[in-house]
Amino acid sequence: MRDRNRGPHLVSGPMTAVLLAGLAVALVGASVLAISIGSVTLPVGTVWRVVAAHLTGADSPDPLRDQVVWEIRTPRVLVAALVGAGLSVAGVAFQALVRNPLADPYVLGVSAGASLGAVLVVAVGATAFGGLGVAGAAFATATATVLAVYALAQRGGRLLDSRLVLSGVAVGYLASAATSYVQLQIDASQLHGLMFWLMGSIAGATWDDLGLPAAVIAVCTAFLLLRGRDMNALLAGEDAAAGLGTSVAALRIWLLLAGSLLTATAVSVVGGIGFVGLMVPHAARFLVGSDHRRVLPVALLMGAVFLVVVDVATRTVDRPNELPVGVFTTALGVPFFLWLLRRRGGAR
Repeated sequence: MRDRNRGPHLVSGPMTAVLLAGLAVALVGASVLAISIGSVTLPVGTVWRVVAAHLTGADSPDPLRDQVVWEIRTPRVLVAALVGAGLSVAGVAFQALVRNPLADPYVLGVSAGASLGAVLVVAVGATAFGGLGVAGAAFATATATVLAVYALAQRGGRLLDSRLVLSGVAVGYLASAATSYVQLQIDASQLHGLMFWLMGSIAGATWDDLGLPAAVIAVCTAFLLLRGRDMNALLAGEDAAAGLGTSVAALRIWLLLAGSLLTATAVSVVGGIGFVGLMVPHAARFLVGSDHRRVLPVALLMGAVFLVVVDVATRTVDRPNELPVGVFTTALGVPFFLWLLRRRGGAR
């Protein structure tokens, strides 16, 4: 079977390392920009004196500005980078799992499922999930959601691309409806903050939010890179992959778990941010082709840069007001999704 994802790409061979270095530099530059500007205008020199004071252990020059720069902006930028990277890697995993470039955590309903678990913990407490916290509950419902989508999209034991997106949309709507019902049971004083979080917001990120996403992304990305050759084989079809010695059933289970864990971790920290896992993997494949051993690191860095830049826009477009990140990513993602759907339909 011909690999539908293969095609001309811009970067190959040793230039891939140059691209990765360029993306790393872009990430540093975007992070510097994001820390320097925000809804509150501060002199750039003051901002970096505060950062330098913390990095060197010196006393902060201004406690109020220290709080804005070091306690609010800096962890927020780092969380945005981690979440963007995690959602992009999750998108690569899900697209490999179902061999469909339309797949991503949002389109497949996984983000909505993870949000349901997180909201349930907020509404009724961790006892509803046997003592699991927000991240654990989000992972449980995210996994259940993608299992339901996977089951509904099959016929006769074979996965049908034509049913995959429809199944994801249906299950996602069901999870969203359940989330809306839970919201109605929450105290009115909590509702506004919860709604903002469900639409995707990096506001309120703290240093404590960095540890879990960093660990999950590192472990899942390393695992996926180790299975990159098997993921490449899966692109050619289940029979071809099995003929090359790949345990297709086991690989799909691992891809399911990795994608769900990455999505649930992102949702538990910043809420539902859609379409990052759809757009960034496509951009990565456009640059380096379909080899997952190159797509994964490129998507990871591109996703980090993308969400840091988008988060800057949420803070500056309507200053001093702040918009949810999910509004921007959805505004970009929906036209991209429709273009991709039209392109695939025309190719057939």
